[in-house]
Amino acid sequence: MSTLKKYCFWLITGSQHLYGEEAIRQVDRDAAYIADSLNSSGRLPCKIVAKPAVTTPEEITKICKEADYDDACAGVITWMHTFSPSKMWIAGLSRLQKPLLHFHTQHNRGIPWDSIDMDFMNLNQSAHGDREHGYIGARLRMPRKIVVGFYEDADVQRQIASWQRCAVGAAVGKTLKVARFGDNMREVAVTEGDKVGTQICLGWSVNYYGLGDLAAVVNAVADSEIDLKLQKYRSDYEIRTDDLDSVRYQARLEIGIHRFLERGNFTAYTTNFEDLHGLEQLPGLASQQLMADGYGFGAEGDWKTAALTRVMKVMAEGLEGGTSFMEDYTYHLEKGSEMVLGAHMLEVCPTLAAEKPAIEVHELSIGGKKAPARLVFHGAAGPAIAVSLVEMGGRMRMIVNDVETVVPPFEMPKLPVARVMWKPLPSLSVSAGAWLLAGGAHHTVFSYALTAGHMRDFARMTGLEFIHIGAHTDIAELEKELFWNDIAYKFK
Repeated sequence: MSTLKKYCFWLITGSQHLYGEEAIRQVDRDAAYIADSLNSSGRLPCKIVAKPAVTTPEEITKICKEADYDDACAGVITWMHTFSPSKMWIAGLSRLQKPLLHFHTQHNRGIPWDSIDMDFMNLNQSAHGDREHGYIGARLRMPRKIVVGFYEDADVQRQIASWQRCAVGAAVGKTLKVARFGDNMREVAVTEGDKVGTQICLGWSVNYYGLGDLAAVVNAVADSEIDLKLQKYRSDYEIRTDDLDSVRYQARLEIGIHRFLERGNFTAYTTNFEDLHGLEQLPGLASQQLMADGYGFGAEGDWKTAALTRVMKVMAEGLEGGTSFMEDYTYHLEKGSEMVLGAHMLEVCPTLAAEKPAIEVHELSIGGKKAPARLVFHGAAGPAIAVSLVEMGGRMRMIVNDVETVVPPFEMPKLPVARVMWKPLPSLSVSAGAWLLAGGAHHTVFSYALTAGHMRDFARMTGLEFIHIGAHTDIAELEKELFWNDIAYKFK
């Protein structure tokens, strides 16, 4: 079952008793109609459930409590059909823990010129009812998404759909568990972080497991299971190696890691080439396969990127284009055609592939283990984002760079890894300078499916600092933004 389909969103419509019971019944009918219209559009990944109109402080507080306690509810959408005095909303909104979208719409697209009267005006007051509601959201300093427009319009529906994906990502994070097989790569700063602070902020639970714990599960995998997995590899990929023992061992690793994760309800994990005791190879093909199945992954113990990979894979369900762990590896600095070559030692998800990946076996110059099997391919061309999450001491910063992936201008026959080549916006020099200034990591989550808009909404609802590097980035302005952010976060 799709992770997205497990969640729903509540449409809570505000009104008051001033207009009489029949007016409230009409508000309920109109809210149900809007929810049905949105649900039947085919654009929303999650169902919207229309709740009865709320007309008193007690009703508002009660429904906000219920939304918080309902695990299936990933967020709340509010709409003021009539005027709803916003002091009524203070107690409920002050305690609401779920993401909030304020939908500024109305039931009728146009004004009924020939029949409009005061009854119609009293019932259809979103134009100023939502302004009252907007004030209390601002007064409470509530992080919220605001969508304005008619509910049948495609662009409005797409905005709501995008926000829903982010809210589900936040909801998934509340129970996300990361298994760290080994520790972080020694002496590396950016993969470290405050695991307790991260769990408080995002809900991600990160714990260590010794390689012996994993090796025991890997070694117990039956040959018959490996045979079945090898059949799947032959079906999905081109096999360009005679070393089937290495391929079979990666199948053993995939099955064993999956079993370990499933038993512990983990949806993300890390490995470290410096810590492979009890394993014959660094998981390569195995990690690529697990990412393709939706698991989050981080190399060198990078648990932040592992967890974010999982969250972004859930957010991207059903969208075109893949999502993967990635690393900025080397540059092409030809004047006027500057590009980044992204790759890793082994672990890039095949959902990024432009063509059918091939399984190859090559020596790995680090780690001191046997030559591992891995998938080799080029990434597809098109727009994408690279996302980094870094610890800034007391807060976390999300940095997103818009990029344009390209077909490599030449073949790379001696590079036995999966790779993606891109032109970062606005240019390599500006984007790289901005990335370094903001403290972005060398590991990222790379996605064709998601946009900076998705990640901005996710950052807003989870309390992350958000830095966007795109077509209009200016280094001097970014320096100011970072300076003011540092000051602002000291007072949060």
